[in-house]
Amino acid sequence: MRKTIITALFVTSLVIANVVTGKILMIGGLVLPGAVLLYAITFLMTDLMSELFGKKEAQRLVKAGFIAAVFSSAMIYLTQQLPVAPFAAITQEAYDILLGMNVRFVIASMIAYYISQSWDVWFFHYLGKKTNGKKKWLRNNASTATSQLIDTLIFITIAFIGNVPNLLLMIVSQYIVKLGIALIDTPIFYYITRKHKNKDFTNN
Repeated sequence: MRKTIITALFVTSLVIANVVTGKILMIGGLVLPGAVLLYAITFLMTDLMSELFGKKEAQRLVKAGFIAAVFSSAMIYLTQQLPVAPFAAITQEAYDILLGMNVRFVIASMIAYYISQSWDVWFFHYLGKKTNGKKKWLRNNASTATSQLIDTLIFITIAFIGNVPNLLLMIVSQYIVKLGIALIDTPIFYYITRKHKNKDFTNN
């Protein structure tokens, strides 16, 4: 049941993130893409899958998410291209504005996603083995912090270079928020995994 819930939250967050990422937010002077919270949730789900079910299951989750993201993007684009009913032309305009595929966003998202999530899974298990399964806070936060830095650098650079006046501000803003969310989700990670010991980390 836990695996199903983690998978569902991961895939849902990822797919919706790719839909809302084009909206640029400004919160307290920080400039952020609309998907910042949802992408942060995906890293928590990856860490939970890694801790509870192992590296192979976590990597399967990453691959499943990639397939889901590509499929959802293709379906959104296909629906956009289908002819609209004459009496509902205004809905096509709204659809184009809200869901129209920006090729750069899709490419940026896919590249950043697969590289950063794969790193997250690998580094999480690397730290787990180095600490003999101890210091959950270290592998949870260190793997998330580094993977989200990779994700932020790749995605913001590819998606927004030439389109925003201060790319560095956007990168720093998003990363600060992601780090904050990572620290906040640590108690959640501890609570859900409190009774679990990952044998992968103690078989050396």
